[in-house]
Amino acid sequence: MTARANDVVSKQVRRFLSCILLCAIVAGCATVPHTGRRQLNVVSDADLNNLGLKAYREVVQHEPLSTDKRLNEIVARVAKRVSQAAESLDKPKFDWEIKLVDKDAPNAVCLPGGKIIIFTGILPYAQNEAGLAAIMGHEIAHAVARHGGERLSQKLALESVIGLSGELLRGKNGKLDHRARIILGALGLGGEVGIILPYSRVHEIEADRIGQIYMAHAGYDPSEYVSLWLRMGKINKPPIPVWLSTHPTDEERIEKLKENLQSAMKQYDKATSHYGAGSAL
Repeated sequence: MTARANDVVSKQVRRFLSCILLCAIVAGCATVPHTGRRQLNVVSDADLNNLGLKAYREVVQHEPLSTDKRLNEIVARVAKRVSQAAESLDKPKFDWEIKLVDKDAPNAVCLPGGKIIIFTGILPYAQNEAGLAAIMGHEIAHAVARHGGERLSQKLALESVIGLSGELLRGKNGKLDHRARIILGALGLGGEVGIILPYSRVHEIEADRIGQIYMAHAGYDPSEYVSLWLRMGKINKPPIPVWLSTHPTDEERIEKLKENLQSAMKQYDKATSHYGAGSAL
């Protein structure tokens, strides 16, 4: 290996070790609310919130917004109650805003910074305010727990490992041979399947647990979260093996929600107002 190549590798090693050190510091002090799980997160809140705001503006500009006055009032009311519950319990510094998109897609999202988007296609599964509160609680929990930043941090760390490995595997001519490409490909696939996807499933279970607490603290019956997923389980999904899926199975989610119900009911009992299932949608 030439002196120049050695210098390149040395710089890569120092950069990688610095990144690992920074990750270790952050992972040691950052924990997910209500679960206590330590998380790797090297992306700042400001950067996350800017990304969230950009994505939110893209959707608002290009997707049709619902003009249904009654539905918009219900969505705004539930969003206010659940976001206030999140603020009361975990104090996220978010600038909350919500839009109801008129699109037949069973989907919803809370972007970093508190920008919430609900698609009308998910309302038939919600059926009532409590079902909608469960959906919003889940999405808000992702944002409060900084799951997006954690996944981005994991990908950055994985890219650093692959980049460093690529430098170490280069031949004397500075090129990668066939064997080196296979190794790097295996590293990328192994990192995705062995690290990124399992954490995606952990995030979903975590958001279910936290979201159930938020909806209960907001005054909605947390048992409706279980009913919601019994309905959501009827959505046709492609047959993907669990180890390749970003989400846990419906059966696992329902079982976990039932396990968490007792602690969520304690939050419901302490809520200042009780709405039960709320209005029908």
